[in-house]
Amino acid sequence: MIGVRSREFALVLAIGLFWGLNWPAVKTILGEVPPWTLRAIGLGTGAILLALVARAYGERLSVSPGEVIKLSLAGLFSIFGFNLLAAFGQLHTATSTATIVAFTMPMWAALLSVYFLNDRITAIRLAALALGLAGLAVLLFDDFAGIVARPIGVVYMLGAAVSWALGTVLLKRFAWTIGTLSRATWMVGLSALPMIAGAFLFEDPLALSVPSTLVLWVFAYHIVFPMVICHAAWVSLVGRLPASVAAIGTLLIPVVGVYSSALLLGEPISWLKSSALILVLSSIGLTFLKTPGPRDTA
Repeated sequence: MIGVRSREFALVLAIGLFWGLNWPAVKTILGEVPPWTLRAIGLGTGAILLALVARAYGERLSVSPGEVIKLSLAGLFSIFGFNLLAAFGQLHTATSTATIVAFTMPMWAALLSVYFLNDRITAIRLAALALGLAGLAVLLFDDFAGIVARPIGVVYMLGAAVSWALGTVLLKRFAWTIGTLSRATWMVGLSALPMIAGAFLFEDPLALSVPSTLVLWVFAYHIVFPMVICHAAWVSLVGRLPASVAAIGTLLIPVVGVYSSALLLGEPISWLKSSALILVLSSIGLTFLKTPGPRDTA
């Protein structure tokens, strides 16, 4: 197993706590702000703050046209695709269910890295896949009638998980000439542009009422912590560790997300849902046991 130094451990804890709490936060915001507008404001403001932080740390923001294409591809899947699909997914299913489905991501990342990073198919990868699929099956069984009657929420969340996985693998595949904060700035900023266009095309954000005080405070948390701190931390983790190992940074997120949703939103957590969460967490954990290869030490 690859050791995790104190810096990486701190990043993992920050990601787990702040992104975990972001699930009930987004559900709260969606009660008053539609999904395209939510993501346009969150990503747009987040990109501006990330740029300021990057400049404060002395990182350059200028990149070549070729690198902009790479940043666009990585951001398209890991940030734009995930954030948009996850927002719509939360509109159509319980936040706890959405969280568990979303964090099958490491399972898909391990599979995609076989093609994109030339990683090997191992018994551990197959076991992780089996556990992840078992978790989805248990989740389906927990609310079979409801999911069959309205499957769109789970479909959105599966799409979000695969999109995030592909973006993570591409982030690891490409070589970069700019620093972590600059990469996060570009990826978030490039993802914000189609979100802004979609908001004006589908929702007319200028006609929306000013959100309540509670939602404004939750929105501030959403921008500062998940959008800025977590995106910077995630890009840093992927840059420091193999894609499948960096996925361990997601281990705490579904735990915090599921149980904070129960606490803050009053969502019931059945023993079957808890079992599905344990299976998905076990799947994530197995991806962390991958034996390092030549690409892992880069």
